[in-house]
Formats: sequence, structure tokens, C-alpha cells
Amino acid sequence: MTVPISIDIAVEDSLSEAVLRKVIDQSGRHWQVGTCHQRGGFGYLKQKIEGFNSAAKGKPFLVLTDLDRADCPIALIQEWLTVPRHPDLLFRVAVREVESWLLADRTGLAQFLGIQESLVPGDPDTIPDPKQCLISLARKSRYRALRSDIVPLPGSTAKQGRNYNG
Repeated sequence: MTVPISIDIAVEDSLSEAVLRKVIDQSGRHWQVGTCHQRGGFGYLKQKIEGFNSAAKGKPFLVLTDLDRADCPIALIQEWLTVPRHPDLLFRVAVREVESWLLADRTGLAQFLGIQESLVPGDPDTIPDPKQCLISLARKSRYRALRSDIVPLPGSTAKQGRNYNG
């Protein structure tokens, strides 16, 4: 029996955490998530990245952030991490947002939302705002509870529903 290797993760939000946990679970590696560092957004990750890099000296560490409006993942990584990256720091950037990864699973997302797969666009990395694309798809969901969670209330200034990350 193989003993799992503990890996700490750092993410922007609950959605990124759920996606990253699933990726780790399905990676075929013998990893087990230890501590999850999440304090609400990329600012926290950017501020703490050198600390996560230092922590990787004692334990593997996986950081996931969104590219958002930055030009490219390499430039973002170089801007954030100004010291040499430790080999046990895995620093990953979702192009444009982690929602792109959800959109890439057209069949799974369509089933989850209760919509036709043909409504889910192909090539999600070219979508300028994947989160808004996902919210637009959720508006078409046959599941009222999902629409209520994901889509902002009519007339609201919110960009997403109250339980979007949930």
C-alpha cells in the first residue's frame, strides 16, 4: 500500500479549491490535500507567494490563480515570484479563469446545469470572461436552485449569485 504524500494548496476562492481538489484526486498521483490556504482572491496569493515558495522546502505546495487580464502566465509568475522557485512549489495559472476549466468539460457542465451541451462554447481559453459565460449558461438551467445560487438577482449590482462559489 502506498502512503499518500501531503500537499498544501493555495487558491483564490472555494470554486478554485473544489476544482483543484478534484484535479488532485484524479491525477493518478498519491497526493492528499493537507492545508488549504484561501483568503479571498489573488491579492492574498500574490502577497504570500514567496512564503508558499519557502514552505515548499518542507512540503509540496500547489498554488492556483487566475490569469484574468494579465498578458500571459509566464509573465504573471515572474512578476509575483521574484526569487527562484523551489522545485516543490507548483505554481499554476488558469487561463483566463478557473471557470474555463469547467467550461472545457462541456458534457459534465451541461449535465450539471441541466442544459444542452451544444450551448456550452468550445475553446474556453478564448472566452474573455469565462465566469460571465458560466453565469449566462446558468440562467438557462432547468434547475431553479442552481439559477438562484449562480445568477445574480434581477436589478442587483452583484456580478454573481449569492452562492456562486458554493
